[in-house]
Amino acid sequence: MKTEYDVIVIGSGPAGMAAAVSASDAGASVCLVEREEKMGGILKQCIHDGFGLIRFEEKLSGPEYAWRYEQMVDSRDIDFLNLTFLTGLEPPSPPGSMEGSAIPEKGRWFRLNFISSVRGVFSLKAASIVTAMGCRERTDRQIFLHGSRPAGIFTAGQAQDFINLKGLMPGRRPVILGSGDIGLIMARRFTLEGAKVSGVYEIGPRPSGLTRNVVQCLEDFDIPLYLNSTVTEVHGKDRIEAVTVCRLGGLGQPDPETAELVECDSLILSVGLIPENDILTPLEIEMDPVTRGPAVDQNMQTSISGIYSCGNALHVSDLVDYVSESGYKAGFAAACSVHTKYQMETELIPIESRGNLQYIMPQRLSLRSSEVLSEKAVPVFFRPLIPADEALLVISSGEQEIYRRKLRYLKPSEMQRVEVDFFNSDRINEPVIVELKTPAAGTGNE
Repeated sequence: MKTEYDVIVIGSGPAGMAAAVSASDAGASVCLVEREEKMGGILKQCIHDGFGLIRFEEKLSGPEYAWRYEQMVDSRDIDFLNLTFLTGLEPPSPPGSMEGSAIPEKGRWFRLNFISSVRGVFSLKAASIVTAMGCRERTDRQIFLHGSRPAGIFTAGQAQDFINLKGLMPGRRPVILGSGDIGLIMARRFTLEGAKVSGVYEIGPRPSGLTRNVVQCLEDFDIPLYLNSTVTEVHGKDRIEAVTVCRLGGLGQPDPETAELVECDSLILSVGLIPENDILTPLEIEMDPVTRGPAVDQNMQTSISGIYSCGNALHVSDLVDYVSESGYKAGFAAACSVHTKYQMETELIPIESRGNLQYIMPQRLSLRSSEVLSEKAVPVFFRPLIPADEALLVISSGEQEIYRRKLRYLKPSEMQRVEVDFFNSDRINEPVIVELKTPAAGTGNE
C-alpha cells in the first residue's frame, strides 16, 4: 500500500465515490477511505426507488445507484480502504489558506492518521483532501425529549437499517416524530411490513420532507400527519409503552391542556440531520452556521487550500444526484490543483443572501480558477425561509444584474437549484448578492 496520494477521499457514499472517480479520471492517484465494510453509504439501506433520475435518467433503488458507482470505482486505479477510521488530520506547516496562498507544494502534505482493525494504526499523506463524511441523525437527547430511557427508541435511519438490511422489526405499533424524508419513508416501510403506524407528529406548521414523499408515503397509505404537534414525554420501564403528545400553543410551546397519551411499542425519530464535520474542528475551517458544513467556493474548496467538501457533509441535499454532482466537482478540482492545472492563488468574491433565503451555496466565488477550469454555469443551491407561491430570484454584483428568474411554489423543505453564468458578463469586483423577493418576505433591504 502506498503512503502518499495526490487525493485522499474520506467517506465512500455517493459523494465520496463520485469524487474518487472524477479525481482519478483527472489523472490523480486516489485513495478512498471508508469506516464501514462496503462502499455506498446510506444508499445500501435505501431499497426504495427514485434515485438516479437526473444522473442516469433512470429510476433506481439506492443499492442499484451505489452499485453503479462502485463499478466505476473498481474499474479505476483507486485504492479502497474499508473498516478504517480517520482519527486526526494535520495540515502542512504553515497551513495553506484561501486568502492568497497555494495548495501544498511538492513535499508539503496533509497528514492523515487512521486506525483499522486490519491495518492497525497508520498514517497517509495527501496533497489534497476531499471530505465526504455525510451526516448523522439527531437523537432523542439532542431534542431534549423527557422521560425514561426504555428500549424501543430509534432514529429513522437506524430503524431502516434493521428492517432493510437485517430483516428485524423494531416495533409493530410505532409513533414517528418528525416528518423528514426518511421518517416519511419509514412510515410507509413499517406499514408495508404489517405494522400499524399510530401517526407522524411534526412540530412545525408544515411537513419538513418533500411533497412527493408526503403524498406517496402518508396519503397513499392513510397514515395520519399531525402538524404543530410533538412528543413531550416517553413512558415505559424496560420497553417503551406510550408517549405523551401535545399540540403547540400560541408561543410555540407545548400546551399541557392538549396532552394525549398515545400507546406504542416504538418511537421513530426523524428530527433533523447534522453534517459530520467534527474531524475538521481543530483546523478551524470556516463553517456556515446555517448549513453546519464548510463555507466553499464553486469548486467545493473550503477556507483551507487543498481541503474540499461535498455531499451531505457540505449541506443536506434532497436528491442523491446533486450529492454526486458536488462530489464530482470536488474530486475534479482537487486533482487539478495537485497537477497545477490551475493555481489556488485566487480572487475570492463573497456570495451573500438577502430576502426570503435560509442559506446559499456556494458561499464564495473563485474568479481565477474559473478561467483555467473553463467553467460556464455554476450550480447555485438555496432554500427559502418561508413558503411562497411566487418569488423572484435576482443575483447581482454592484450595479450589474447577473441573473433574474421567476420561481413558483417554493417550500423550505425543498431545495432549489439554478445554474448561473457568473463569467459571461463584466468582471465581478464586488460581493455577489443573491436575493429572493416574495410578497411575504419583502426584499430583505427594509
